[in-house]
Amino acid sequence: QVQLVESGGGLVQAGGSLRLSCAASGRTFSSYDMGWFRQAPGKEREFVAAIRWSAGSTSYADSVKGRFTISRDYAKNTMYLQMNSLKPEDTAVYYCAAGRVATMREMTYDYWGQGTQVTVSS
Repeated sequence: QVQLVESGGGLVQAGGSLRLSCAASGRTFSSYDMGWFRQAPGKEREFVAAIRWSAGSTSYADSVKGRFTISRDYAKNTMYLQMNSLKPEDTAVYYCAAGRVATMREMTYDYWGQGTQVTVSS
């Protein structure tokens, strides 16, 4: 069993930066792939980024590539999403997730956090 808690959301001006954190509990955290998703008002939840537990390889949605960086600290059982050059269209509730295989599809993730709000003003 893995429990996930996001933090670090807030209000930022366009062009600014935020770092989201996802703290995980559970002894098997290190064996799970991890991902970030987001959901804007009136839209479906979408994939943002993912990181594999074994090799640390990463993948990103085209909309955030070059601006966002996903990472994880195994010693702290924490995953991060560094978000730079933020745009108003990045406004959404951001969720972290854990699963056996990190993909762009929600259904491959078994555990989800409660979400943290990110608002980017123009």
